[in-house]
Amino acid sequence: MSTVLPPSPGGTVTTPDEKPLTAEARGSGMWRDAFRRLRRNPAAIAGAVIIGLFLLVAILAPVLAPYGGEDLPGRTEITPTSIPGPGELEGYPLGLDRFGGDVVSKLIWGARASLLIGVVSTALGLVGGMILGLLAGGFGGWVDSLIMRFVDVLLSVPNLLLAVSIAAVLGQTPAAVMIAIGVSQVPIFARLLRSSMLSQRGADYILSAQTLGLSRSTITMSHLLPNSVGPVIVQATLTLATAVIDAAALSFLGLGGGRPESAEWGRMLTYAQNELAVAPQLAFLPGICIAVTALGFTLLGESLREALDPKTRRK
Repeated sequence: MSTVLPPSPGGTVTTPDEKPLTAEARGSGMWRDAFRRLRRNPAAIAGAVIIGLFLLVAILAPVLAPYGGEDLPGRTEITPTSIPGPGELEGYPLGLDRFGGDVVSKLIWGARASLLIGVVSTALGLVGGMILGLLAGGFGGWVDSLIMRFVDVLLSVPNLLLAVSIAAVLGQTPAAVMIAIGVSQVPIFARLLRSSMLSQRGADYILSAQTLGLSRSTITMSHLLPNSVGPVIVQATLTLATAVIDAAALSFLGLGGGRPESAEWGRMLTYAQNELAVAPQLAFLPGICIAVTALGFTLLGESLREALDPKTRRK
């Protein structure tokens, strides 16, 4: 009787006297099936289009923006009681801000700044959370208990409050904002990966690998981790929406650093407070950009979760 080897992360099962099945023979993998369902999901398409448009704007900001992110071409047109709005001045379709900056240019450059903070902070939180979750789920025992108690302490503090505290300590710089938001997200990814790994420990392919005498590190890195990372990736997509909002919130609270006239959506909201009666569009426009971007990430993340979840995915 031939010995059955444990399946690979892609789901291939082999025996010593037969070759691995080809991709066509074993059918589509989990991620290929999920992608196929996403292409048929209107919400996923809408989310991807929104995210793609904002990413394209952020990448092409030097080409699309009429002026630089800190340029003030209309500073001579601003008075204490009058800020030109949309269509009031030629060459400024959405008017000027309180500093004399072109609102269109500020929104375009703000997309780059806000998305960069959101993506980098989520990446930091994802890496840190996966390291803690991998150690806790892979080793178990006292290592698991120690890491989870540390994670519980972080979870006891609301995300935004934790981010505000860290940003206040590190200083008012964009890098501090990225680190603050990233640290606040670490507990989410750590607990999710640990839970996913624990649920996979009793699976048949893990038991087969243990029976064959594979080491713990080999089982964890080659089999357990690849099959447990799906929910974490879905959560990272959803967390991007929160990261963009948190970045705007920290900038709104004055912790984002940078010059007052610098283009960043949260900073634009901060300096639009005093002009709400004179130029309400200065608050509405960046607020709409933040809301739509968060909506795009949420739609895509929820659709991806649905596509990967066998209990709720559409056939």
